[in-house]
Amino acid sequence: MKALLSLAAISSAAAVSHAALASPGPVAVPDTPQVAPPRDEPYPGTLTLHVDATDIDHRIVKVREEVPVPAGGGDMVLLYPEWLPGDHAPTGTIDKLAGLEIEAGGVRLSWTRDVANPFAFHVKAPKDATRLDVRFQYLSAVSETVGPVQITSTIAFFEWNSLVLYPAGYYVRDIPVEAALTAPTGWTVATALDRAGTGDGGAIRFQPTSLETLVDSPVFAGKYVARIDLDPGGAAPVHLNVFADRASELETTAAQIDAHRALVRQAYKLFGAHHYDHYDFLLSVSDLTFQQGLEHHRSSENGVGEGYFSRYAEDVDDRSLLPHEFTHSWNGKFRRPADLWTPNYNVRMRDTLLWVYEGQTEYWGEVLTARSGLRSPEEEKEAIALNAALYGDLPGAGWRPLQDTTNDEIINPRRPMSWKSWQRFEDYYRAGQLMWLDADTLIRDLSGGRRSLDDFAKAFFGVRNGEVTPLTYTFDDLVKALNDVQPYDWAGFLRARLDTTGKGASLEGLTRGGYRLVFDDTPNLLLKSAETIGKYKDFTFSIGVQISKDGLLNEVQWDSPAFKAGLTSGMTLVAVNGFPFKTYDGTDAGDTLTEQLEAAKTATAPLELIVKTADRYKVVKIDYHGGARYPHLERIPKTPARLDDILGMRK
Repeated sequence: MKALLSLAAISSAAAVSHAALASPGPVAVPDTPQVAPPRDEPYPGTLTLHVDATDIDHRIVKVREEVPVPAGGGDMVLLYPEWLPGDHAPTGTIDKLAGLEIEAGGVRLSWTRDVANPFAFHVKAPKDATRLDVRFQYLSAVSETVGPVQITSTIAFFEWNSLVLYPAGYYVRDIPVEAALTAPTGWTVATALDRAGTGDGGAIRFQPTSLETLVDSPVFAGKYVARIDLDPGGAAPVHLNVFADRASELETTAAQIDAHRALVRQAYKLFGAHHYDHYDFLLSVSDLTFQQGLEHHRSSENGVGEGYFSRYAEDVDDRSLLPHEFTHSWNGKFRRPADLWTPNYNVRMRDTLLWVYEGQTEYWGEVLTARSGLRSPEEEKEAIALNAALYGDLPGAGWRPLQDTTNDEIINPRRPMSWKSWQRFEDYYRAGQLMWLDADTLIRDLSGGRRSLDDFAKAFFGVRNGEVTPLTYTFDDLVKALNDVQPYDWAGFLRARLDTTGKGASLEGLTRGGYRLVFDDTPNLLLKSAETIGKYKDFTFSIGVQISKDGLLNEVQWDSPAFKAGLTSGMTLVAVNGFPFKTYDGTDAGDTLTEQLEAAKTATAPLELIVKTADRYKVVKIDYHGGARYPHLERIPKTPARLDDILGMRK
């Protein structure tokens, strides 16, 4: 009988056997030369940058740069901005850079893109070179299929981060720049940059500044422009620069201007300070250009569709855009999360505190919308009700905590989603808004009405009046500031709402504010405005679908009646209960479904839908008899009306 081997002997034998049989295999490729990390010291020289934006037919922007070469020449790395402030993500438009040529002393130099970092370009400067002459084009999107449209025959907007290559190894605040822009003949240009005069060919020359300030100062240009003074006689001028596809979209009423001026006054009353020497709202009113909001320290990029002024009564939904972006001058640009600030545009950002940066900005933006009169208190309550209905009972909150959604800018840079209500997307904005309403009403409750989140805003964002240098903060700084206003377990309060999973955002702030969420068949005012502007119909709170003007299902709510019946986004609704779906006629969308939902309230048979998916048709039955449902706020009798005080204009 053979003796049993010990475990040690077996292990040793196995190791020898494995070593004998193992293949040498591939080895790691050596790293490319490292791109120098940024250091906080002055760059030896001033970059000059000229942008030619006159080719609006092709939507091509031509860029010329002169980059000083440090003494002795040698290897240089030029960076194209990748991580962009305000985007919180690596959204640099490197795909639109083309035609790159680099010369020194009239001799063309070869360049090599870094194999590990496609935003970095290596070039060897001759020893006697004093500057690199750089030329390239920025190929702006020619249609929405290519990307956001920035240039049309009447409007253009330019972000300097798309139009510059800069030397690696330095903080961007330490790189001086002299910039110039040539716009189409006859166009008006607006930007927060200070002008130095006019150069060759009518180019607008700007005062020397840092690369940090340049990138933080986008330019709008256009044929039809209005400039409105929002703070007449103020120490720090504030202007609303409106660009439109046609002159009629620039016409305003005294009441409209008064509300926008009140926005500035109410912001000053809230924060008690400002952090700019002048401020410019850059607003495009166009159905043809990219519609967005993007914050900067002394300006903001804002885009809305036609009708912002001309259909003012209908366009209630867009009126919180300017208050949100204006608030960012305090929250996000001056006070900034420490892990979101970076020394240049190619260092990774970390988004852990976006529920403050964006979430509290969303809160103050909505509050200022009401306090300024851009919306009436009743309209603002409708906005809050819609938000509470969407996020107070959110399917995706059952598996994914709110804190994790701060990664969404990086995980999904605003691409379409199949199941948004389950996957969750950037919920730190609006669920964050509800969390800060919760905090505000709790402070008011605990202090007997003597203190509020307004006190926090003034103490946290309103410090160092006039100073523009960013002041960073951490989670602990935030908690301390809240405790200075009202002692409480604020760390526990915040982490409980950020890190746990459950039904959705807490609605305790509504209850303490004296209101509760209710549903009935009366359309929500804000939702109706959004439907009119977007030409869709929203049945999220009934069968769980949102339908475009042509019957396309834009969204299907997870676990809704429509979901359980097998509907998905991308399908097209053809008929309801045998009646053809009516396409958009300029006044409503999806009215066939609205009619049949009403009829189903007294019927026993399920709704019968014919839908088209790819090249097939199918019949779907939804056993739903609840009729149309829309969210509203209802006053709770005999409770303090704290929400009314929050939304009330400050005298």
